[in-house]
Amino acid sequence: MTSDLILKFADAEILLDDAAYRKLNDHNNSNELAESLINDLVNNGDSIFLLTEEMVDEFLEEKESSIEPIRQSKLLPQEFDFQIIQDASKKSYTNGEIKDFSSYFANRYHKLWQMLTRKHELQNVQPIKNAQRSEDVVEVVGMVNDIRYTKKNHKFMEIEDETGTISLLVHNDNHQLYEDAERIVKDQVMGVIGSRKGNILMASQIINPGVPRIDEKKMDFSAVFLSDTHIGSSTFLEKAFQRFIKWMNGDYGDESQREIANNVKYLVIAGDIVDGIGVYPGQDKELNIKDIYQQYEEAARLLGDLTDVKIIIAPGNHDACRLAEPQPALPEEYAKDLYQMKNVEFVSNPSLVSMDGIKTLIYHGRSFDDLAMTVKGLSHQNSDIIMKELLEKRHLAPIYGERTPLASEIEDHLVIEDVPDVFHTGHVHINSYKKYKGIHLINSGTFQSQTEFQKIYNIVPTCAQVPVLNQGSMKLLKFN
Repeated sequence: MTSDLILKFADAEILLDDAAYRKLNDHNNSNELAESLINDLVNNGDSIFLLTEEMVDEFLEEKESSIEPIRQSKLLPQEFDFQIIQDASKKSYTNGEIKDFSSYFANRYHKLWQMLTRKHELQNVQPIKNAQRSEDVVEVVGMVNDIRYTKKNHKFMEIEDETGTISLLVHNDNHQLYEDAERIVKDQVMGVIGSRKGNILMASQIINPGVPRIDEKKMDFSAVFLSDTHIGSSTFLEKAFQRFIKWMNGDYGDESQREIANNVKYLVIAGDIVDGIGVYPGQDKELNIKDIYQQYEEAARLLGDLTDVKIIIAPGNHDACRLAEPQPALPEEYAKDLYQMKNVEFVSNPSLVSMDGIKTLIYHGRSFDDLAMTVKGLSHQNSDIIMKELLEKRHLAPIYGERTPLASEIEDHLVIEDVPDVFHTGHVHINSYKKYKGIHLINSGTFQSQTEFQKIYNIVPTCAQVPVLNQGSMKLLKFN
């Protein structure tokens, strides 16, 4: 090493004094430093005959001050422990026949029946057919197929299983039970404890499949959650999105915000990455990009600057895939440029993934429309409360036949079988966050300003506000 350093400078006709030599020799990258220093001296035309320690120190100070901060993750490549746990992309089959329709609901019922009968309150569940003959307190599990009110405003329902149907009455004098019953929707599966009065089961307790309280897992990384970017729309907030990309790369924000960016390993996008074509009448008047292929090309261009994070993309109702849920992963034929990005994973809507051990349930959230219109007290402005209800019902779209198109398949892929650590949704364009039984409930808002449709219904979106789960703590960063 000694002779190499001396020879480098000798070739450039520069001598080293002892102190300068020690300074160079002790540096971690002495050869690189020597070459940089020689190039600088030669290129600047300096006629230096003897290099001193002071000259080396001055060069090092100038070099350090001229270097912009570089994200640690770019110096040290990220290692991802990423797994797709549940994905319906290649498991979604239906012929549209009546038998498929029957299989779909039977599968939903049996999955949720198993969850309910594991509860200590429902250890003596019996078929509805048997309960119709019982004179004692009975426990049944049934699917709701009708809901209405009596003249005295009691709640009257009909529930069924494979053996028969039974009428259920919830008396409005039982205030807590009646309040619970107000959140019941058609086609959900629930447990009921009650006593039979004639042909009616008088409910004393209603039991949802629910979720247990879970222990929070430690996170030594950060994950960013997006949805509803609506690239291609005339209301897409491109400048704000570019600021977001710059922040992800450590080039935007204050010191604390950049520190958060340094920890980001995953970016999860829960649908509507583009605005789509022909999604609603007159949409073409509100598009800057009127070609679906070009919309995805633009998405790839904007996301292409993110090379050191894992990007997970699920579709939404504006994306170029079937509307019926479960939606398979975005087809490659429409988004070739995105598929060419080596750090992108494509999953179905819904899907369950593991990011370094953090189980994340991704669902675009189309069923929020049905819940908000059906259940008193639920609204698009409070999607975290809707998410809580879906977890308790253990189903992402329990109501069949309303605004949310559901594929009648052999298996119901929208049952929430595994309890996630994170439940991430979009669709409503309004940020929300809640921690429920240890589960992070995140709705990631939008990068689209208020549309004409939203103005009609007085929906005020929260734009360019990005939720980040920063080592287990929620942060909301604003780029508008």
